[in-house]
Amino acid sequence: MHDLVPPPRLVPPTTAVRESFLAGERADHLASGDPMDWLEGAHDDFEAFVARRRGVQWRWGVPCTTLWYVSGERYIGTLIVRHRLTAELAEAGGHVGYHVVLPWRRRGHATRMLAEGLVECRRLGLGRVLLTCAADNEPSRRVILANGGVHDGHARGEDRFWIALAAADAGA
Repeated sequence: MHDLVPPPRLVPPTTAVRESFLAGERADHLASGDPMDWLEGAHDDFEAFVARRRGVQWRWGVPCTTLWYVSGERYIGTLIVRHRLTAELAEAGGHVGYHVVLPWRRRGHATRMLAEGLVECRRLGLGRVLLTCAADNEPSRRVILANGGVHDGHARGEDRFWIALAAADAGA
């Protein structure tokens, strides 16, 4: 599905992908119309921007790990693992969030990125993880289902899916 060399993998945020990170995120935000002001800091001091995203951060009221999906100097996307859920995240948001930047979409990267992210979730000791996606986000729904997601209703306009990590281990 891809012919990137080296094959993409999840890594801690890295300065090696500066140009492709900025280009990919800029393209995404231009296409969606979302504000890009947060990218100014990344553009001005990418080293500090990366340093703030490495290791465990506290976001959404829980510890989180940010990983980037990269191939050499190519940035493809971001995956965030929330180490536990608050009541709000248990309703919508879940344990894992991910996105692939526009230039790399529709190539199977999100499916492989989530599969690697589930390995990180296992490493953190999570037995099962909750993922959510907008009810009309069919590509994300397919990614979650391809990784063993089981539909568990709706909340706040999002579909909810659980992935049992122990069951995934049993088939390995």
